[in-house]
Amino acid sequence: MLGVHWSRSRAAGARLHDHNGAMATEELERGRTSFAQGSWGVAYARFAAADADTPLGLDDLERFALAAYLTGNDEVATRVWTRAQHEALLRDDPRRAARNAVLIGAGLMFRGETAPGMGWFARAARVLEGCGECAEHAWLLTWNAFVRMWGGDPATAQPAFIESVEIGRRFGDVDLVTMSRLGQGMCLVMLGDVAPGVGLLDEVMAGVMSGEVTPMYAGIVYCTVIAACADLFDLRRAREWTAALTRWCDSQPDLVPYRGNCLVHRCELMQLQGAWNDATQAAEQACALLSGPVEWDTLGAAHYQLGELQRLRGEFAAAEESYRKAAETGRRPEPGLALLRLAQGRVDVAAAVMRRVIAETEDPSARSRVLSAHVEVMIAAGDVPAARAGADELAGVAAALDTPYLAAMAASARGAVLLAEGDTARALPELRRAASAWRELDAPHETARVRVLIGLACRALDDPESSAMELRGARAVFEQLGATPDVERLEALTALPHGKAHGGLTAREVEVLRLVAAGRTNRAIAKQLGLSEKTVARHVSNCFTKIRVPSRAAATAYAYEHALI
Repeated sequence: MLGVHWSRSRAAGARLHDHNGAMATEELERGRTSFAQGSWGVAYARFAAADADTPLGLDDLERFALAAYLTGNDEVATRVWTRAQHEALLRDDPRRAARNAVLIGAGLMFRGETAPGMGWFARAARVLEGCGECAEHAWLLTWNAFVRMWGGDPATAQPAFIESVEIGRRFGDVDLVTMSRLGQGMCLVMLGDVAPGVGLLDEVMAGVMSGEVTPMYAGIVYCTVIAACADLFDLRRAREWTAALTRWCDSQPDLVPYRGNCLVHRCELMQLQGAWNDATQAAEQACALLSGPVEWDTLGAAHYQLGELQRLRGEFAAAEESYRKAAETGRRPEPGLALLRLAQGRVDVAAAVMRRVIAETEDPSARSRVLSAHVEVMIAAGDVPAARAGADELAGVAAALDTPYLAAMAASARGAVLLAEGDTARALPELRRAASAWRELDAPHETARVRVLIGLACRALDDPESSAMELRGARAVFEQLGATPDVERLEALTALPHGKAHGGLTAREVEVLRLVAAGRTNRAIAKQLGLSEKTVARHVSNCFTKIRVPSRAAATAYAYEHALI
């Protein structure tokens, strides 16, 4: 009797084992199908379930690892790729083992974790010792070249990329050719040979969009090229490639690593185009996606973009917090933080910040990103010569790069400086050119800001009707966008004074205000009136408070409007 029970028990166990085995096989097949369809989340779950029952083979381990990486499960991806590397070594396949090590290193490099990435590349090099020429050797050559290029040495990196292209072609490795040509194009751009460099990047993007590049490297190419376009202020290409990246990400809903980067780029473009609600949503989503279990190096940019939108809308406390988070996650909070201080009326703090930033920023591309804010802050602080120097430098960069975006920035800065210098006749046509350039770029907020300056210039030229028209038009845009600080500044510019004559100003304050409107600095005013700079600063502050204006430019407008000049 006992034997019968034992026999039945063994039979039941066998049936259960067969059932579980069949389920695991079915799970594995579903995982493979989902992987082929680009359903990375489903593929990840299926492979994980199948692997929990029976350890996966090498092919499926590699699929499982990539699905894990593309869904943001980086720790799992590294663990599974490491298993795949060991399995390849057990099979005496060093090239495949090295390929898995390179994949781990590449993922780390893309996230900005250079040192761990280089460690995995070193492991791949050790595995390949004794192997002849192969694509894997070229992969190591390529990634080492990227390290040199990103380290600021594109000249020595470029020959390595060229060599890797040829090796990739010989071995039919499309991913290798794509990444090597990407590096080659980036080196050309960094060396100042922009046109052929951008042409190479366009060629690389064409290959990616045709679907011939595997998802991991396709995402890296998208993000790298779009970032290059942003550095070159090539707004047209940035918009086109960001739209392509958006479509690519939307076709793979479970994709995590590149979706956050995509949202940051989309946020920048939507902010410029005036879609502030959509831009805010994109920035918030980017912050959430990029601060998951793995913290991406672009998280700081996401927080910074959110801070910019909050600042523009007058949400100053929230903007302060976003800029703080940006700084904590690797993104310098300037010039946004300085402009926040300016909007808060802390002009001296804003000026000190921008002087430091300008002094410590050497890279031309990085300087061009802060020069416009520098000009604005220096004008508000009354340091018109510094503003003039910044505007002239920005004009030089714009002429060298010859992009519509930089041209619009440079024209705005020149016009603002001329207005601050009191050269209204020359300022007006420059400002009109700037407004036209911003309209061509479909940038409503920047256009409206220039229209305010045009309105002030028309007022100074005794054309109140044109002035009112420009200011009304600018206000309508500000209200539509929700740009509360800009609306408040306009109200200060157009409001009638209250209280005593000239807004309750004393005779000495009127005298100081006239000199401010003439473009004099506090130091120059002090010297002319025989006062200390501290006393002049107090008079200027009292003037701003009494006539309810936030800046020297607004005070100048007030002085012209009320015939104090």
